[in-house]
Amino acid sequence: MRICLIAFVIIMIFPYLPGSDTSAFRGISVFFGVLLSLGSSSAIANTIAGFIITYMRSFQIGDWIKINDVTGEVIEKTALVTRLRTINNEDITVPNSMILTNKTTNYSSGQSDKGLIIPINLNINYDVDFEKVNELLKKAALMTDDVEKYPAPYVFKNKIDDTVINYQLNALTKKPERMYFIISDLNENILKVFKEEHIDLLSPRFFPKPKKQP
Repeated sequence: MRICLIAFVIIMIFPYLPGSDTSAFRGISVFFGVLLSLGSSSAIANTIAGFIITYMRSFQIGDWIKINDVTGEVIEKTALVTRLRTINNEDITVPNSMILTNKTTNYSSGQSDKGLIIPINLNINYDVDFEKVNELLKKAALMTDDVEKYPAPYVFKNKIDDTVINYQLNALTKKPERMYFIISDLNENILKVFKEEHIDLLSPRFFPKPKKQP
């Protein structure tokens, strides 16, 4: 509203400026008008995008979101830019037009009722009993802080290759802002429980035998 009011006032007082009816004055005003139009095109695009994002309500201050390859907490929303703070305390400024034209993932939107599902993928030799793998993965999840016991963690078998099965452990948390720490602790607990059962998490690799030289 302030910008619109200033622009309206400038338009109204323009004819009353001294020398406004001369060709030189008009030429200079057109020149500055063109410069302003070209220079403010990105600013106008970001401003419009900022208003659209505000009414879309895709995220709020304090939410953890991901825009392209940038993940962080929303610390400020303005008409032109949105500022994120990463897990490493890096403040990143993202133009609103970039947010509007790219996919945005909000990790905090379902925190109040459904929470956030954290997936962990790993490959295990198909000779290992899948029921044992299910048991160990769920055990590791329940050992991890901030992982909800209800609903209980669950495991998918996403793919069966020639030598391994791709498992996906899914654990629910109500603290998405700690997802990096939860993933780290969860991976540590997976290594611990599988090591206790003497199950190797390394997938076997097969290499062709070298040909004998004649």
